[in-house]
Amino acid sequence: MTTFAIATLGCKVNTYESQHYLESMKESGYTEVSFREAADVYIINTCCVTNTAAAKSRQKIHQARKQNPQAIIALIGCYAQTASADALAALQADVIIGAGEKGTLAQRITQALQQRPIQAEAPGDARALRVFEPLNIHSFSHQSRAFLKVQDGCNQFCSYCIIPYARGSERSIDPTEAVVIASQMAAHGHQEIVLSGIHTGRYGRERGTSLLELLKELTAHTPAHVRYRISSIEMNEIDDALIAFMQEEERIARHLHIPIQAADDDVLQAMNRPYDTAWFMKRMNEIRKALPAVSISTDMIVGFPGESEEQFSMALQRVENDLRFSFIHCFPYSKRAGTVAATMPMQIENSVKKERVKALSALSQKLYHSYMETFIHRTVDVVVETKKEGLLFGHSSEYLPVYIRCDAARAPKRVSARVSGFHRDGLLAEEMEESS
Repeated sequence: MTTFAIATLGCKVNTYESQHYLESMKESGYTEVSFREAADVYIINTCCVTNTAAAKSRQKIHQARKQNPQAIIALIGCYAQTASADALAALQADVIIGAGEKGTLAQRITQALQQRPIQAEAPGDARALRVFEPLNIHSFSHQSRAFLKVQDGCNQFCSYCIIPYARGSERSIDPTEAVVIASQMAAHGHQEIVLSGIHTGRYGRERGTSLLELLKELTAHTPAHVRYRISSIEMNEIDDALIAFMQEEERIARHLHIPIQAADDDVLQAMNRPYDTAWFMKRMNEIRKALPAVSISTDMIVGFPGESEEQFSMALQRVENDLRFSFIHCFPYSKRAGTVAATMPMQIENSVKKERVKALSALSQKLYHSYMETFIHRTVDVVVETKKEGLLFGHSSEYLPVYIRCDAARAPKRVSARVSGFHRDGLLAEEMEESS
């Protein structure tokens, strides 16, 4: 019995891809074990979006070597794609797989086990890729929520971001294939499918189609119990037609994660973002008018080169008083070699970044609590994920964490529940009625 273990870092796209690696390894006769155990093969699905993510990728490699010095180490993902040849050589990985070869992982590992010693080669240029690699999967083990990768790559080239170099140009899954995979996931009992991508909102542009058309295909040709969630989308990709469809189709989750990255126009310009704060705010108001209870969350980067204390202070005020996101994923700016921002003057000290993260995170908690409070005495639709302390736990359409009182003998996958108050990190709901 040859064993393998997988460690996944980074985004929902990596989560999806790791599930494919898991399935392909099992189909090839390998047996999965925990990454904390000694294994014959370690697969590390890496991330490089920040320096911390890259460091964690390297730490996982060292952990694997310590647990079994004789193991095959396979690197895949964004750090494997973007690290320098010298950095990769220093890690002494046995298999290194680039952005266009992910479907070959199991085959490459089998070859490596048979052909020691191994000379791993650095991957080619991801920017040359033009064809979407589907990496089909059937289900996510022990989860009511599944992820479906529908898009890869990015053409935007924000000044701080290494991802276009790690993932290559924009490319999308064939819509017919997406329907087949989603149907398989539904057949395995998944109640919610998260459409994921590096630039999800630009799905299908190179095919002459759109994310809206894909959503129409999915809702028309998959079982009615499945709820679809858009993982992340840029504001300039949310047109009136998409919002109108969300108004009509309740199967699309009432949550839009829209990265703003900064709430100051000069910083946005330096980041090479395609909007200013006034336009972003105008579109937010239009979305909220059409979808009154919608959750709009965001990503923000603090400590970008040249960001002054005054700019940051004004941005905080703008977020609190005008934008009022439901919650904020806050990141300190991370200098990435090979990006425009890495060469910019007026780099911010780490201590300043930490203080700004602390301030923005505190504001996020305040806004999140305020948004959740609006749901008290309202009914929410919850996809159940697990049971905690005798309560069912899952997320609402708005992506709110909800704890539900229920009969211990019941184990519904989907419930409608009336919110009565707060519980731990989320909402407490009662008067549960099973919907599926």
